[in-house]
Amino acid sequence: MDSCGALAVFLASCFFLASCVVGPKYARPAVETPPAYKEIAPPDSATGVSWKTAQPSDAGLRGNWWEVFQDPRLNELEEKVATGNQNVAAAAASYAAARALVREARSQYFPTLSAIPSVTYSRTSPGQLGAFPGGGSNPSPRPYTNYSLPAEASWEPDLWGRVRSSVRANAYAAQASFADLASVGLAMQAELAADYYELRGQDALKEVLDSTVVDYRETFDLAQVQYKAGIGSDETVALAEAQLKAAQAQDTNLGVLRAQYEHAIAVLIGQPASTFSLPPDPSPTTEPAIPAGIPGDLLERRPDVAAAERAMAQANAQIGVAKSAFFPSVLLSGVAGFGNLSLRDWLTWPSRFWAVGTSISQIIFDGGLRKATVQQFRASYDQTVATYRQTVLTGFQEVEDNLATLRILSETIRQQDEAVQAATRSLAEATVRYNAGVDPYLNVLVAQTILLNDREAAVNFRTQQIVASVQLIKALGGGWDASQMPSPANVAAGTAGGQHR
Repeated sequence: MDSCGALAVFLASCFFLASCVVGPKYARPAVETPPAYKEIAPPDSATGVSWKTAQPSDAGLRGNWWEVFQDPRLNELEEKVATGNQNVAAAAASYAAARALVREARSQYFPTLSAIPSVTYSRTSPGQLGAFPGGGSNPSPRPYTNYSLPAEASWEPDLWGRVRSSVRANAYAAQASFADLASVGLAMQAELAADYYELRGQDALKEVLDSTVVDYRETFDLAQVQYKAGIGSDETVALAEAQLKAAQAQDTNLGVLRAQYEHAIAVLIGQPASTFSLPPDPSPTTEPAIPAGIPGDLLERRPDVAAAERAMAQANAQIGVAKSAFFPSVLLSGVAGFGNLSLRDWLTWPSRFWAVGTSISQIIFDGGLRKATVQQFRASYDQTVATYRQTVLTGFQEVEDNLATLRILSETIRQQDEAVQAATRSLAEATVRYNAGVDPYLNVLVAQTILLNDREAAVNFRTQQIVASVQLIKALGGGWDASQMPSPANVAAGTAGGQHR
């Protein structure tokens, strides 16, 4: 068999062996998934809560999840998060870098080609030429110019799947980065919605305190009139004035927290706090109905769970990369080009040269390095499995936390509304008795204070309720699901596709 035939047989063997991939196959580890959320009331419950288990006909949370609150101003702000938030921009850049790493890994499938043209003017030492035949002394060599235009090619066949495992690892890492981008976006959107409703809560509190200040001022004015008319006391005037000033101070102090929420919203949408403002809006917000679904859905709906799962796949592929180091590597190389000492004859056909060859390398002894590397990546994989399961457990916890919060707050709000009604009746009765001269003004002051505290508590509970609704949507994954994950084949090109794992 001539050299060309031997080379053909060798190449055919390389392509046959290229189908081999060492390393463990990946399968997503099982996690314990409860059949239903504990905090979801049965259908015949009369608790009055506003979440539900999704039915097959339910659309569920999709896309712009914040639209369930039916607040145009919130919708406008949320749209700016994707384009203005710098944390989202940083996560997007990280995803772009991860996609580039996939393309870097894929480049190892192909041979490398290089051209190294050169023109060398040189003189060789007589001592390098050796003795000349005849004559007693060596003549001095003359300088010469060497013209060379070589093209070199080399290729390492992926016999044991090292490159394929590396490409898969980087593709899985890019998928995880995509899920991280979705997680950051969801976190920023939820934080914006929470800050927005906290700000709206401050507006509602200010409306309560504004009306309270008006009532206290009327009471203070009445106390002054009665004192001047000789039917009241200076003590009553002082109590009424102290109550009025305290309410005014409390009313003014609300501006501190409102300003901070406004500034936080500005940062979330990527706008300087100095140029952003939101007009007051004390109108009540209705808690939306949120389809919670079943716990099993959470594995496909939370981007952080998806990122943790893709990290497991990446770690598993890295084991294959490490195990491929136990096998020999083959390098095919060749060089061809033109070379001559004459510029005129440089690129002529007789001046051509070429060479092809192959080399095989195998590590014989490395002091246990390769074995330790495999053990390292196996331990890293075990770590990602634990992280994945912990992420799932945390997801279930966050959903249950917010479901419990909403369940308890719904009852708390009902009780607090009854307390406000009772405090209103108590103040009306105390005012009548005071005006009739039956009871002292102190009874009115106590009743007014109780009513103010109850009204503030009612506003705060409703703010907690709407913020808990936002947090529940975040815990459920917002409008994201695993079908939005680009496949490993698409991440390098940056195109979206269905879920292909």
